[in-house]
Amino acid sequence: MSLFKRIQNIFTKPEPPVQEKSILTVGPSDVVEVSLVTYQVTGKAQNHSRMATMLTLQDGNTIRYLYIEERERTIFHLYSVIDGRLESVDEVPSTIEMDDISYHLEEQYTGRVNVVGKTPFQASGEQYIWQFQSDGRQLLRIEWQDGRFMLYEGESVLPADVQVLRGT
Repeated sequence: MSLFKRIQNIFTKPEPPVQEKSILTVGPSDVVEVSLVTYQVTGKAQNHSRMATMLTLQDGNTIRYLYIEERERTIFHLYSVIDGRLESVDEVPSTIEMDDISYHLEEQYTGRVNVVGKTPFQASGEQYIWQFQSDGRQLLRIEWQDGRFMLYEGESVLPADVQVLRGT
């Protein structure tokens, strides 16, 4: 090695270590495992004011949604889309009965979401959210954006059951 190369190597900065992806920084084309099922992340919707993210996950033909919210601790909910319809954003009730299960309104909020990849709402914008919970701890979520409703049912997931397998 020449003297010039040695001097040059002394002054060059070492490359920063590659930071591993966390569940909060994954995006489309990353791979995650939730409750022992491997999914590819195909979309991401972020609500920065709530520090919340909704990941669109795909395993073959199955599409699920992982809701992540940073509070005192990180909260994970895994949802599936359900068929349903509401007439108006003003008529969302505080109690919903579905399949002999009563869901009670736990939280209602609005915020701006930024979307990347394949998500139920393909444009960033203002979104209204209603989160319900039953006495048996089952979850129901309603989203409204641009005149369109999405309904989900789901369950809480332990943080230990969520892992990033491969990040790009």
